[in-house]
Amino acid sequence: MKPIGNIVNYTLRSITLALACIASLSAHADPKTPGTHKGYSTIDMTTAGMPSDVTMISVADIQQELQGKAPFAVGFDIDDTTLFSTPVFYRGQQEFSPNGYSYLTNQDFWDKANCGWDAFSMPKNIAKELIAMHQERGDSIYFITGRTGSDCNFTTEYLKKTFDIKDMHDVIFAGSSRTEYTKTKYIKENGIKVYYGDADGDIISARDAGAEGIRVMRAANSSYTPIPKNGIYGERVLKDSQY
Repeated sequence: MKPIGNIVNYTLRSITLALACIASLSAHADPKTPGTHKGYSTIDMTTAGMPSDVTMISVADIQQELQGKAPFAVGFDIDDTTLFSTPVFYRGQQEFSPNGYSYLTNQDFWDKANCGWDAFSMPKNIAKELIAMHQERGDSIYFITGRTGSDCNFTTEYLKKTFDIKDMHDVIFAGSSRTEYTKTKYIKENGIKVYYGDADGDIISARDAGAEGIRVMRAANSSYTPIPKNGIYGERVLKDSQY
């Protein structure tokens, strides 16, 4: 039988870890909206093949749809949409909270991530293709992220250089909330008609703002889990966009 003191200490550690996890979810989450379709994770779709009940589209499909239409504003999420930023978040966890997720509530982590560590983020091929296509059309490009903001513009400059963006707008740090979709007002304020994102909240945020949300598949090895169910809201999903 364990001594009472050990049991108390174990219980306190468990409570502390649980609170840290709850705090992390509050800092890096959206409200939960029930799905209308089955949906499939990137893991499902790469192991079992492309499902017939999800509308898959390519960059070429979108380009053809937009042919002859006047330029407009488009928006992009950052993490797991334009950048594979798992190296940033993995390093942050190791440095600030190796045994949990409280680093997501730590401003020191966000300052590291936003003010230099994004140099370790890898641009996704799908983002390169999409941004090149939209720039060729003359569309205005905005980046809206659920990250907590910092007093620097490193991520803005990194995205501008990485994707060779001609008319760069400052990254919009919308933050996150479990009670509201924080990106919605920014999508609406900037007249964005199409918003690309990997998270459920990206799709709902776009729809709430009167825009179309198009799903970018989150990489199966992303540190941001659980992996979302692509097509869970009947949204269109970009082919091969996990890369």
